[in-house]
Amino acid sequence: MQKDNSSVSEPSIPKPEMPEESMPEPVAPAVRPRNLLFYASRDALGPMTEVILAKLGYSIVLAETFASMRAEKPELRPDMLLVDERRLGEAAAWEDDNDYAELPIVLLTGQHGATGADPRIVGAVKRPAGMHDLYRLLQQVFEDTPRSTPRIATQLRAQCRRGERFFDGRVLSLSGNGCLIRSAETIQLGQKIELRLELPRAGDVALEAEASYQLLPDVGLVFSAVPHAQRQTIERFVAQALIGQARIVEPPGAPDGA
Repeated sequence: MQKDNSSVSEPSIPKPEMPEESMPEPVAPAVRPRNLLFYASRDALGPMTEVILAKLGYSIVLAETFASMRAEKPELRPDMLLVDERRLGEAAAWEDDNDYAELPIVLLTGQHGATGADPRIVGAVKRPAGMHDLYRLLQQVFEDTPRSTPRIATQLRAQCRRGERFFDGRVLSLSGNGCLIRSAETIQLGQKIELRLELPRAGDVALEAEASYQLLPDVGLVFSAVPHAQRQTIERFVAQALIGQARIVEPPGAPDGA
């Protein structure tokens, strides 16, 4: 687990020049949208949580609305019940329906969390449920290789430094934990580099990272010791991109092949 460490000094990398703009794209979900039946009021969710999760392939649908949708499309199937703990009795009413009886339940609770009395309850999130908390839990329930933070596809210019050598790279995808980068400069596995990104409408970040894997011809970097403020800036940019509010800085002179 990465630790927030606000005392870590930022790498001293010159800021890149201001370039032209292009639109970001979320990384497309690999599977059909997951239908999360919602037994709660809208204020049980944090701002934009429903919109952003929908972009990531998790559709939050009122239980009553889903029943109407299914009347028109019987092939629709629910994947989870997202339930305010005070309305758990309503979810229990589906126990005699084979399509609902075994569905996992995530509770929206107060500070005490879930008791685990109902074996279908797989987790709990404190109301109002924020996007990041729900996303981490949903990934753990549904995905074989869960991610802790959402990622977006980008074409961001990165200014990199390894020792005394400076070079440019192109960030192809970005999350709060790391990025996929393409560069004409060879980055060997295990090497540590410093990079600076300018995130439109969010702010600049200067990060330390380590090359942890290759996805030829690109290299995956994992951020290390990210200060809390820097992590918040990245997460804000990713969230804005997912709801179509961010614009990615796209300077001229990208690395070959990007």
